[in-house]
Amino acid sequence: MTELAPYWPPFGLTLTTPRLELRPIRDEEIPAAVKAALSGIHEPGRRPFSNPWTEAPAHELGPNMAQWYWRCRGGMSPEEWTLLLGIWHDGEFIGCQDVAAKDFATLKTVTTGSWLRQSAQGQGLGKEMRAAVAQYAFDHLGAEVAESEAAAWNQQSLGVSRSLGYELNGVTRAAWGGKAQDVQKVRLTPQSFKRPDWTLEVQGHEPTAKYLGIGS
Repeated sequence: MTELAPYWPPFGLTLTTPRLELRPIRDEEIPAAVKAALSGIHEPGRRPFSNPWTEAPAHELGPNMAQWYWRCRGGMSPEEWTLLLGIWHDGEFIGCQDVAAKDFATLKTVTTGSWLRQSAQGQGLGKEMRAAVAQYAFDHLGAEVAESEAAAWNQQSLGVSRSLGYELNGVTRAAWGGKAQDVQKVRLTPQSFKRPDWTLEVQGHEPTAKYLGIGS
């Protein structure tokens, strides 16, 4: 099989933590991502996402996810990009952690979002994968701010944010899936980041950074 990383450098990027491997999702891995999502991410009627993508019928979810992955890849440029990183634990796909930016050269700011299948929740893996992209953003991409948000009721997500040093950054009112929702914004800097007691291992950063227009 032809290696794709020379043509799309992010395919060569891998972030490794003590328990997880994070890397861009390839086409042959999309079925595993869909299977993880179909296994359940949240309780029915308790949607933690602004886009109600998990509520699509099972026969539509796979095509929707594939289109999203392709759209993010095809739309990447130095001006705006989204890295969708699949999460593997003990060789199994368990979720996705994204890191995105607009006008990064000027703002030095990234945003993050994630999902984790229910069977993998409650083990500290959500915190570990968010810590991984925070370290990558600050130590390798040169970000100065990492932002995120969660529904005001989502104490699990906000608890992860607090544990890593995120500071509350205001509440906004937004339409999530056609319903009004209070959304808590959070903000992290290298100074407030409560670093884990492990070091992130990174492979394939330089070609990815060059592709994103970051660095020299």
